[in-house]
Amino acid sequence: MSYQSLLLALMAERVHPDDSSPESGQFSGNFSSGEFPRKPAPPPATYVIKVPKDQIYYVPPPEREHLIQRLSRKKVNRSRFRCCLCSFLATIFIVIVLAGISLATLYLVFRPESSKYSVEGFSVSGINLTSSSPISPKFNVTVKSRNGNGKIGIYYEKGSTVDVYYNDVDLCNGALPTFYQPAMNVTVIKTALTGSRIQLTSAMRKEMRDELSKKTMPFKLKIKAPVKIKVGSVKTWTITVKVNCDVTVDKLTAPSSIVSGKCSHDVDIW
Repeated sequence: MSYQSLLLALMAERVHPDDSSPESGQFSGNFSSGEFPRKPAPPPATYVIKVPKDQIYYVPPPEREHLIQRLSRKKVNRSRFRCCLCSFLATIFIVIVLAGISLATLYLVFRPESSKYSVEGFSVSGINLTSSSPISPKFNVTVKSRNGNGKIGIYYEKGSTVDVYYNDVDLCNGALPTFYQPAMNVTVIKTALTGSRIQLTSAMRKEMRDELSKKTMPFKLKIKAPVKIKVGSVKTWTITVKVNCDVTVDKLTAPSSIVSGKCSHDVDIW
Protein backbone atom coordinates (compact mmCIF):
# COMPACT_ATOMS: atom_id res chain seq x y z
CA MET A 1 0.00 0.00 0.00
CA SER A 2 1.29 3.36 -0.90
CA TYR A 3 1.91 6.19 1.56
CA GLN A 4 -1.05 8.28 0.35
CA SER A 5 -3.52 5.40 0.68
CA LEU A 6 -2.32 4.77 4.22
CA LEU A 7 -2.78 8.41 5.20
CA LEU A 8 -6.35 8.52 3.87
CA ALA A 9 -7.26 5.38 5.74
CA LEU A 10 -5.97 6.84 9.04
CA MET A 11 -7.95 10.08 8.58
CA ALA A 12 -11.12 8.16 7.78
CA GLU A 13 -10.84 6.26 11.06
CA ARG A 14 -10.19 9.33 13.30
CA VAL A 15 -12.61 11.97 11.79
CA HIS A 16 -16.33 11.71 12.80
CA PRO A 17 -18.50 14.25 11.06
CA ASP A 18 -21.21 16.09 13.10
CA ASP A 19 -24.86 15.63 12.34
CA SER A 20 -24.97 19.03 10.72
CA SER A 21 -22.19 20.38 8.62
CA PRO A 22 -20.64 23.59 9.98
CA GLU A 23 -20.92 26.81 8.15
CA SER A 24 -17.88 28.49 6.75
CA GLY A 25 -16.04 30.60 9.29
CA GLN A 26 -17.87 29.03 12.33
CA PHE A 27 -15.19 26.65 13.51
CA SER A 28 -13.89 27.09 17.05
CA GLY A 29 -12.73 23.53 17.84
CA ASN A 30 -9.33 21.86 17.44
CA PHE A 31 -9.03 20.95 13.80
CA SER A 32 -5.94 18.88 14.39
CA SER A 33 -7.86 16.58 16.72
CA GLY A 34 -10.57 16.06 14.12
CA GLU A 35 -13.39 17.69 16.25
CA PHE A 36 -15.80 20.00 14.52
CA PRO A 37 -17.76 22.72 16.57
CA ARG A 38 -21.51 22.81 16.67
CA LYS A 39 -23.34 25.58 14.87
CA PRO A 40 -24.16 28.46 17.37
CA ALA A 41 -27.81 29.38 18.00
CA PRO A 42 -28.94 32.42 16.03
CA PRO A 43 -29.75 35.64 18.02
CA PRO A 44 -33.46 36.19 18.74
CA ALA A 45 -35.33 38.35 16.25
CA THR A 46 -37.48 40.30 18.81
CA TYR A 47 -37.02 41.75 22.27
CA VAL A 48 -39.67 42.50 24.96
CA ILE A 49 -38.80 45.41 27.24
CA LYS A 50 -41.11 46.24 30.14
CA VAL A 51 -41.24 49.95 31.10
CA PRO A 52 -43.48 51.41 33.88
CA LYS A 53 -46.42 53.39 32.55
CA ASP A 54 -45.48 56.60 34.36
CA GLN A 55 -42.12 56.63 32.60
CA ILE A 56 -43.54 56.55 29.06
CA TYR A 57 -43.34 59.92 27.32
CA TYR A 58 -44.95 60.95 24.08
CA VAL A 59 -42.63 62.63 21.66
CA PRO A 60 -44.55 64.41 18.88
CA PRO A 61 -43.26 64.31 15.35
CA PRO A 62 -41.27 67.36 14.25
CA GLU A 63 -44.05 68.68 12.01
CA ARG A 64 -46.44 68.90 14.97
CA GLU A 65 -44.02 70.13 17.55
CA HIS A 66 -44.95 73.81 17.06
CA LEU A 67 -48.64 72.97 17.56
CA ILE A 68 -47.88 71.21 20.84
CA GLN A 69 -45.82 74.18 22.02
CA ARG A 70 -48.62 76.63 21.17
CA LEU A 71 -51.18 74.54 23.05
CA SER A 72 -48.82 74.36 26.01
CA ARG A 73 -48.45 78.15 26.05
CA LYS A 74 -52.24 78.54 25.96
CA LYS A 75 -52.61 76.25 28.97
CA VAL A 76 -50.00 78.26 30.87
CA ASN A 77 -51.74 81.56 30.00
CA ARG A 78 -55.11 80.18 31.09
CA SER A 79 -53.65 79.05 34.38
CA ARG A 80 -52.14 82.49 34.99
CA PHE A 81 -55.43 84.19 34.09
CA ARG A 82 -57.35 81.98 36.52
CA CYS A 83 -54.87 82.73 39.27
CA CYS A 84 -55.13 86.48 38.64
CA LEU A 85 -58.93 86.33 38.53
CA CYS A 86 -59.08 84.40 41.79
CA SER A 87 -56.71 86.90 43.44
CA PHE A 88 -58.78 89.84 42.17
CA LEU A 89 -62.06 88.35 43.43
CA ALA A 90 -60.49 87.53 46.77
CA THR A 91 -59.26 91.13 47.10
CA ILE A 92 -62.70 92.54 46.26
CA PHE A 93 -64.31 90.21 48.79
CA ILE A 94 -61.85 91.26 51.50
CA VAL A 95 -62.44 94.96 50.74
CA ILE A 96 -66.22 94.51 50.95
CA VAL A 97 -65.94 92.65 54.24
CA LEU A 98 -63.64 95.31 55.72
CA ALA A 99 -65.95 98.09 54.52
CA GLY A 100 -68.93 96.34 56.09
CA ILE A 101 -67.08 95.95 59.36
CA SER A 102 -66.06 99.63 59.31
CA LEU A 103 -69.63 100.81 58.63
CA ALA A 104 -70.98 98.56 61.36
CA THR A 105 -68.39 99.92 63.78
CA LEU A 106 -69.25 103.52 62.88
CA TYR A 107 -72.94 102.83 63.36
CA LEU A 108 -72.39 101.28 66.79
CA VAL A 109 -70.11 104.13 67.87
CA PHE A 110 -72.05 107.15 66.55
CA ARG A 111 -75.61 105.76 66.35
CA PRO A 112 -76.58 108.01 63.39
CA GLU A 113 -80.18 109.03 62.85
CA SER A 114 -81.86 110.79 59.96
CA SER A 115 -82.61 114.48 60.12
CA LYS A 116 -86.21 115.56 60.70
CA TYR A 117 -87.90 118.02 58.34
CA SER A 118 -91.02 120.15 58.64
CA VAL A 119 -92.65 123.03 56.74
CA GLU A 120 -92.87 126.17 58.89
CA GLY A 121 -94.00 128.70 56.27
CA PHE A 122 -95.79 128.48 52.91
CA SER A 123 -96.78 131.76 51.24
CA VAL A 124 -98.49 131.73 47.81
CA SER A 125 -99.09 134.47 45.23
CA GLY A 126 -99.56 134.92 41.50
CA ILE A 127 -102.33 132.34 40.96
CA ASN A 128 -105.45 133.85 39.33
CA LEU A 129 -108.26 131.33 39.03
CA THR A 130 -110.77 133.69 37.38
CA SER A 131 -108.84 134.05 34.11
CA SER A 132 -107.85 131.47 31.52
CA SER A 133 -104.47 133.13 30.98
CA PRO A 134 -101.28 131.30 32.01
CA ILE A 135 -100.18 131.89 35.58
CA SER A 136 -96.76 132.73 37.03
CA PRO A 137 -96.96 131.59 40.66
CA LYS A 138 -94.56 132.51 43.45
CA PHE A 139 -94.01 130.55 46.64
CA ASN A 140 -91.97 131.50 49.70
CA VAL A 141 -91.23 128.30 51.57
CA THR A 142 -89.71 127.92 55.02
CA VAL A 143 -88.37 124.48 55.97
CA LYS A 144 -86.94 123.48 59.34
CA SER A 145 -84.22 120.82 59.49
CA ARG A 146 -83.32 119.19 62.80
CA ASN A 147 -80.03 117.27 63.12
CA GLY A 148 -80.29 115.21 66.28
CA ASN A 149 -76.94 113.46 65.95
CA GLY A 150 -74.44 114.18 68.68
CA LYS A 151 -71.26 113.61 66.65
CA ILE A 152 -72.34 113.99 63.02
CA GLY A 153 -72.51 117.16 60.91
CA ILE A 154 -74.20 117.60 57.52
CA TYR A 155 -72.96 119.56 54.51
CA TYR A 156 -75.76 120.63 52.14
CA GLU A 157 -74.08 120.86 48.72
CA LYS A 158 -74.89 122.58 45.44
CA GLY A 159 -77.30 120.98 43.00
CA SER A 160 -80.46 120.77 45.12
CA THR A 161 -83.96 121.15 43.68
CA VAL A 162 -87.23 122.31 45.29
CA ASP A 163 -90.55 121.95 43.47
CA VAL A 164 -94.20 122.62 44.33
CA TYR A 165 -96.90 120.53 42.64
CA TYR A 166 -100.64 120.71 42.43
CA ASN A 167 -101.76 117.21 41.52
CA ASP A 168 -99.18 116.33 38.83
CA VAL A 169 -98.59 119.90 37.59
CA ASP A 170 -95.20 121.42 38.50
CA LEU A 171 -96.11 124.99 39.44
CA CYS A 172 -92.69 126.36 40.42
CA ASN A 173 -89.13 125.40 41.28
CA GLY A 174 -86.01 126.62 43.03
CA ALA A 175 -83.08 125.42 45.14
CA LEU A 176 -81.85 125.30 48.73
CA PRO A 177 -78.88 127.41 49.81
CA THR A 178 -75.61 125.63 50.57
CA PHE A 179 -74.77 125.46 54.29
CA TYR A 180 -73.27 123.29 57.01
CA GLN A 181 -75.46 121.98 59.82
CA PRO A 182 -73.44 120.95 62.89
CA ALA A 183 -74.36 118.21 65.33
CA MET A 184 -77.39 118.75 67.61
CA ASN A 185 -78.57 121.71 65.55
CA VAL A 186 -81.86 123.05 64.20
CA THR A 187 -81.61 125.11 60.99
CA VAL A 188 -84.46 127.09 59.39
CA ILE A 189 -84.13 127.35 55.60
CA LYS A 190 -86.02 129.92 53.53
CA THR A 191 -86.23 129.69 49.76
CA ALA A 192 -88.17 131.49 47.04
CA LEU A 193 -89.72 129.49 44.22
CA THR A 194 -91.07 130.82 40.93
CA GLY A 195 -92.97 129.49 37.95
CA SER A 196 -93.55 131.00 34.55
CA ARG A 197 -96.53 130.74 32.21
CA ILE A 198 -98.14 127.65 33.66
CA GLN A 199 -101.29 126.76 31.75
CA LEU A 200 -104.10 125.32 33.86
CA THR A 201 -107.04 123.48 32.35
CA SER A 202 -110.57 124.69 33.02
CA ALA A 203 -111.27 121.55 35.04
CA MET A 204 -108.21 122.15 37.21
CA ARG A 205 -109.23 125.80 37.80
CA LYS A 206 -112.69 124.71 38.88
CA GLU A 207 -111.21 122.10 41.22
CA MET A 208 -108.86 124.65 42.78
CA ARG A 209 -111.74 127.12 43.31
CA ASP A 210 -113.70 124.41 45.12
CA GLU A 211 -110.71 123.65 47.37
CA LEU A 212 -110.17 127.35 48.02
CA SER A 213 -113.79 127.81 49.04
CA LYS A 214 -113.19 125.23 51.81
CA LYS A 215 -109.85 126.86 52.75
CA THR A 216 -108.06 123.57 52.09
CA MET A 217 -105.80 124.17 49.12
CA PRO A 218 -103.44 121.14 48.91
CA PHE A 219 -99.91 121.27 47.50
CA LYS A 220 -97.03 118.85 47.41
CA LEU A 221 -93.50 120.06 48.20
CA LYS A 222 -90.59 117.96 46.88
CA ILE A 223 -86.98 118.57 47.92
CA LYS A 224 -83.96 116.76 46.55
CA ALA A 225 -80.65 117.74 48.18
CA PRO A 226 -77.13 116.30 47.82
CA VAL A 227 -75.38 116.16 51.21
CA LYS A 228 -72.15 114.92 52.72
CA ILE A 229 -71.92 113.54 56.23
CA LYS A 230 -69.06 114.63 58.49
CA VAL A 231 -67.98 112.05 61.07
CA GLY A 232 -65.15 113.47 63.15
CA SER A 233 -62.73 114.86 60.59
CA VAL A 234 -63.89 112.54 57.79
CA LYS A 235 -66.43 113.48 55.11
CA THR A 236 -68.38 110.82 53.28
CA TRP A 237 -69.23 110.64 49.61
CA THR A 238 -72.30 112.51 48.30
CA ILE A 239 -75.61 111.20 49.60
CA THR A 240 -78.98 112.32 48.21
CA VAL A 241 -81.73 113.29 50.66
CA LYS A 242 -85.30 113.31 49.33
CA VAL A 243 -88.02 115.12 51.29
CA ASN A 244 -91.73 114.94 50.35
CA CYS A 245 -94.23 117.14 52.17
CA ASP A 246 -98.01 117.39 51.86
CA VAL A 247 -98.96 120.98 52.67
CA THR A 248 -102.46 122.46 52.86
CA VAL A 249 -103.00 126.23 53.06
CA ASP A 250 -106.11 128.33 53.64
CA LYS A 251 -105.73 130.79 50.72
CA LEU A 252 -103.69 131.72 47.65
CA THR A 253 -102.71 135.19 48.74
CA ALA A 254 -100.08 136.38 51.16
CA PRO A 255 -100.10 135.94 54.00
CA SER A 256 -101.47 132.42 54.03
CA SER A 257 -101.59 129.96 56.91
CA ILE A 258 -100.69 126.30 56.91
CA VAL A 259 -103.72 124.18 57.72
CA SER A 260 -101.78 120.90 57.79
CA GLY A 261 -98.32 119.68 56.86
CA LYS A 262 -96.69 116.30 56.96
CA CYS A 263 -93.21 115.40 55.67
CA SER A 264 -91.45 112.14 54.93
CA HIS A 265 -87.89 111.60 53.72
CA ASP A 266 -85.72 109.02 52.06
CA VAL A 267 -81.97 108.67 51.49
CA ASP A 268 -80.07 107.38 48.46
CA ILE A 269 -76.69 106.28 49.81
CA TRP A 270 -75.13 105.74 46.38
